[in-house]
Amino acid sequence: MPRRHLLQLLTAIACVLTAGCTKVAFGIVNFRVDPSAIASVEFDPTHGLSLDVHRPRRVDGSVPVVVFFYGGSWQSGTRQDYRFVAQSLAKQDVLVIVPDYRKSPQIAFPEFIDDAARAVAWTKLHAAEYGGDPSRIFLVGHSAGAHIAAMLGTDGRFLRAVGMQPRDLAGIVGLAGPYDFLPLTDPKLKTAFGPESQWPASQPVNFVDGDEPPFLLLQGTRDTTVRPFNAEHLARKLRTLHEPVEVRMLAGAGHFGLLLGLLRNASPVRRDVLAYIQESRAVAQH
Repeated sequence: MPRRHLLQLLTAIACVLTAGCTKVAFGIVNFRVDPSAIASVEFDPTHGLSLDVHRPRRVDGSVPVVVFFYGGSWQSGTRQDYRFVAQSLAKQDVLVIVPDYRKSPQIAFPEFIDDAARAVAWTKLHAAEYGGDPSRIFLVGHSAGAHIAAMLGTDGRFLRAVGMQPRDLAGIVGLAGPYDFLPLTDPKLKTAFGPESQWPASQPVNFVDGDEPPFLLLQGTRDTTVRPFNAEHLARKLRTLHEPVEVRMLAGAGHFGLLLGLLRNASPVRRDVLAYIQESRAVAQH
């Protein structure tokens, strides 16, 4: 597809997403997904949760691994909706895992973080079977998914519960993530995060203590859904403890445009994410 037409298509999709017609938009972006490159696996039989494994073209055990957590205000979304993201990265020799997690109002924080931790533990155990390097696992998330990734990277209790720790991760990549978003005013978010007394426990900025993996935070300057100060506040906390963090403020980018940038070869989002992942070194094994 010519670059001009692709830009027009992505702009239209972003408008559809903003208008709330998500099923239509996801149908468009997933139109060319190759289902033969996907393996679906149940990683949490207790809660009936599955994940999709998107195989890279190279399967020699050396490729980096991405666990991608999708957004949806902790209330909506499925792993199938985000196959376009996974296959875009898998075509660049990245093993991509996209897990589902339970959502509000059926459950509340911290249960969706617990689900995510179990998916990461499954990935570390099984990545090599699909050609990935278990010492090069990155967590990548958009919006609520970036919050989930950041919680796993800052609050060590979640990964310790599954036999891991934050520094077992090669890095965290947050796209338009909420990391410091109190007080809650939306009734649906109040339901998602439970009693006000536990709200501070849901904020990644409150758990930066010096044991974090490297972070890459990408944020659009025109994002009115998750304000740019979220990335700025988390980066400031990480820098205070001399933790490695890179921040990219993308001029003119909105909330969904940042995610759709992963589809465009010339996009700074795609360029920065792939460079960050592919240039990483393996994490020392404990």
